[in-house]
Formats: sequence, C-alpha cells, structure tokens
Amino acid sequence: MKGIFSILLFLALLVGRTGSTGQPAQTQARNGYLGFDRNDYPGDRAMGQLRKQFSFTGYWLTPPPGEKTNSWTGKRKMLERQGYGFLLLARSRALNKIRNAATVQQIGTTDAREAARSAKAEGFPAGAIIFLDVEDGGRLPAPYHAYLKAWADEVVKVGFRPGVYCSGIVVDEGQGVTIVTADDIRASEASRQFAFWVFNDACPPSLGCVSLANPPLPSASGVKDAAVWQFVRSPREKESASRCTGYASDENCYAAADAARKWFLDMDIAATANPSFAL
Repeated sequence: MKGIFSILLFLALLVGRTGSTGQPAQTQARNGYLGFDRNDYPGDRAMGQLRKQFSFTGYWLTPPPGEKTNSWTGKRKMLERQGYGFLLLARSRALNKIRNAATVQQIGTTDAREAARSAKAEGFPAGAIIFLDVEDGGRLPAPYHAYLKAWADEVVKVGFRPGVYCSGIVVDEGQGVTIVTADDIRASEASRQFAFWVFNDACPPSLGCVSLANPPLPSASGVKDAAVWQFVRSPREKESASRCTGYASDENCYAAADAARKWFLDMDIAATANPSFAL
C-alpha cells in the first residue's frame, strides 16, 4: 500500500441496520442520514461493505457526465435487498450546450423522458424524485432556466417529481452582489417545486472528509430548504475545500468502511434514509 493514509481520523462508523420494512434504519437521533454517491458503480461486494456505514446511495439513471455507459444499470433490486435508500440522478446539459432559446423546450423534454424511461425500466415507482445534475455554479443564464423549466414540467407529466443537484456555495459577483445557484433556480423556477440536493464542501460548514456519527440536517449546508447536502466531493476541490481535512494523499475521500482505500466517493447528508422517495 503506497504512502501514509492522510485520513487520520473518522468520528465514528455508522452501522446501518435494516428493519422489517426493508428500509434503512435511522442512523442517529437528530434525523440526519449519511449517504454517498459516485459516478462508477463500485461493485456488489463493495456496496455490501459500504452499507455498514451508509443509509443511502446515489443511483445514476443515465450515463454520468463524460461517460457513454452507466454502470449502475440493473443494480436496484440487489441494493434494495441490502437496505439502501436511493438518490436518483440524471445527467443534464452543460451551460455551453444550452445557448439557443428556440431549442431548449425540445432538449429539456427529451432529457426528462430519457431519465423517466430509465427510472421505470429500473423498477422505480412513479412519484420518485429525479435529481438533474447541474454542475455549473453561480448565476445561470436565461436559456438554461428555460431548459430547467422544460425538464421539470416533463418529469411531472410522466409521473415523477423534479429535483436538482446544484451548488449551495455563495459566489461573489462583485460590487457587493452574491448569488447561490440554488437560490437562483428557486427564484426563477418557483412554481416547479424542485427538491434541492446542494453541494457545499467549504469548511465550514462542511467538516471535511469525516464519517459523521451525528450528521446535522441538510439545512446546515446554508440552503435552508435543502433535501440533501453533499458536504464532500472527490477529488477535493481546491477552490472551495482547500481548508478541509481528512482527505487522502490523492485528494480523494474514502469511507471509514473502506480500509483499503479502493472506492473514492462523495459524501451526503439527507433528512431521510430514502431521499428520492421523501414525501
């Protein structure tokens, strides 16, 4: 094994237990639940090991950004048997691909239908929240807001609920003006009732790459109505998380349950153990 582990301390291992309902048990008394997400499926054995620590997992319905295939396809039943809750995630278009206002309606509708078809094929029931992966932070341009509206409206039309994965980090626009992407989306698409999965890996509010024994609620991210908070990203973002501790020497975060450091991941906190199915 190369190098000395730079993750010197994890606060605690969370041992999740599955009750008679088949759903992940609560991991602590303050209603916060610990989960993770990553682009590549880590393997069946790995998921069994990681279940000792995490209540829920991200689950891609489409290929992740930059990929042509989706390694999560076909894994729902097995993960459900292991007791995992789910964060359903669909790829969005990059900002620089949404420029023509005349085509955003068609593009948003097409992307929503793709995500919904995959959700149905995987056996996820109607009413689940599908989170659209918006990687770009700051204030979004008008054509992109139109894309989000078209996507959300079509998701509702085909029987699911719209969510968005986006930045919860404050961006300074100069002259005393700041913006948070989640706030920008909320203001523009207020009638769409997006569920928000926000990333904010700055320390504080994040505590860095640690396995929290008592996770706070997602509102601790700084976005008060967040359903999910991604408080760690792998690899560590130098711009936002340079002051955060606990990352390995390769700048990635590894679970306490992963002593061999095989599966770097992002860590999340949700208000429920099954975030895509929250009422």
